[in-house]
Amino acid sequence: MAQRQGFWREPSGTPTSEAIALEAWVREAYGVLVQTAGEYRAVITTTDLGERVQEASGIRTSRPATQWLAKVLIPVAHLCRHEGVPPLPALVVDPHSGWVGEAYDDVLRVDERLPIADPLKREAHASAARLECYRWAGSAPADAEPAPVPEPVGRRRPRAPAAAGAARTPRAAAKSPAAPAKPRIAATDRPVAVCDRCFMALPATGVCDNCD
Repeated sequence: MAQRQGFWREPSGTPTSEAIALEAWVREAYGVLVQTAGEYRAVITTTDLGERVQEASGIRTSRPATQWLAKVLIPVAHLCRHEGVPPLPALVVDPHSGWVGEAYDDVLRVDERLPIADPLKREAHASAARLECYRWAGSAPADAEPAPVPEPVGRRRPRAPAAAGAARTPRAAAKSPAAPAKPRIAATDRPVAVCDRCFMALPATGVCDNCD
């Protein structure tokens, strides 16, 4: 049997569209994150969430979750804001570092907040947001506090930006290796605008296919 490509329904293999897949995955992701919030200090990795929404919806894709999960979590963030629920996407972390990473900035934008440039401050903000989720779900003790930012696996904790005017320690003349260039993100994989009624991604026309 030829390897399936694109988006399809299990077990028949019937092809479907990305829009239909995303709509189903948003519903499933919301439910999974509500369940996650019901366990104090629980988080879910991007890998596990991507697999669970596909399994629960019966719609699968050949594309890695890194290419489409943001298109699921941004509508979930909009839905949380609309329903007065804490930002459940704060519960989603990288499987290697245990951090929310730069993807959390999209959650902040939905809540009309500015992105956080300092990685440690961003993670601390996400930890506080997770505590809000646990309290909303009734799993947090009365005296609960935000969990400490976990040590990133396989890399050093980034340093906080130096204060203006602070003296710098002289460095040796040896050159440090250049940082690897960040991979370019295709336009189709960037966060998209969403409908303010159904919270699904809008096409290029700006007119929601589900509502109009």
